[in-house]
Amino acid sequence: MNPTFAYIGCRTTKARNARGKGLSVYRLNQPGGAWTLVQCVEGLVNPSYLAFDRDRRVLYVVHGDHAEVSAFRIDAHDGTLAFINQQSTYGLNPVHLAVDPSNRFLVVANYATGSIAALPVRQDGGLDPVCDLLLLPGKTGPHCEGQSFSHPHQILLTPDESGFIVPDKGLDATFVVEIDSDRGKLRLNEAKTSVARPGAGPRHAVFHPAAPILYVLNELDSTVTTCRYETVTQTIAAIEVVTTQPADFFGSNTGAAIEILPSGRFVYVSNRGHDSVAIFAVDPVNYLLKEVGRALSAGKVPRCIALDPSGQTLFVANEGSDTIVLFEVDQESGALTQTGQVLETGSPVCILLNATAD
Repeated sequence: MNPTFAYIGCRTTKARNARGKGLSVYRLNQPGGAWTLVQCVEGLVNPSYLAFDRDRRVLYVVHGDHAEVSAFRIDAHDGTLAFINQQSTYGLNPVHLAVDPSNRFLVVANYATGSIAALPVRQDGGLDPVCDLLLLPGKTGPHCEGQSFSHPHQILLTPDESGFIVPDKGLDATFVVEIDSDRGKLRLNEAKTSVARPGAGPRHAVFHPAAPILYVLNELDSTVTTCRYETVTQTIAAIEVVTTQPADFFGSNTGAAIEILPSGRFVYVSNRGHDSVAIFAVDPVNYLLKEVGRALSAGKVPRCIALDPSGQTLFVANEGSDTIVLFEVDQESGALTQTGQVLETGSPVCILLNATAD
């Protein structure tokens, strides 16, 4: 069996009261097995959200709270990283990122300045300076702290690879952004924008693997919106909203991450505040969500959750308690059970898995 390598992004700065040391690489002999640290790239400022190129030979890393993205070459055998170069994103606090279908451009969301940047990808996987910058238009939501400006938080490739879904927490909107892969020009069609309930704060989304359905996690009101995604017109239409919090919880909470099983049967959402993972069954006919359970995250502030490619294991990154906790996923009920594997690592905020040649 080829080994799997886990790349862990984190926060490192004192301003965030962070305890991370750098960008970490772990070897997993199997998704639910023991982890072995093979490399920690130190000296990086908040190496947080991560993305592979299309060939999984290069890893791109944004530097949270700053304005840069770095490129690292991945060793095909031992998973280690070698720095290639770094470029500005022409905006503040870059977060989520993705490579376009042609593997020629990296697209990055600048959370603090409300823009989407496109950077050309060189032959060696390194990055050239920003070639286009798209400012997202719209009216800010009513939340006094979380919606003072446009805050795009994710770059999600559509199933047909014709564009990107961009949830914007500040504008209560989910955008569809297209890219001209010949020139690297970004294009927004405002007619395709989906508007959320005021104060919802769209953050991240996932597509159903076999149906034209998009599930949008709303950070500020801790809900998930089920949407129809029309592939021909690329329009998004909301059809249902469900809460991620238990009815008897009255504390402060924000939604953080969302995942869906490869089978499409269950959706998982992390709650920061209640410190849990909400479990939803997907109706096989209308694809609406029904809450079927909730698992405590076994830590504090579960910012990121990630499924292994088989969907057998869910990784929960507790940013506030410096742990990544592994859960076994019951494929029939969706239930989560701790495996006993807990990785201690400072302020984890992103997990990316990669199987390579042995």
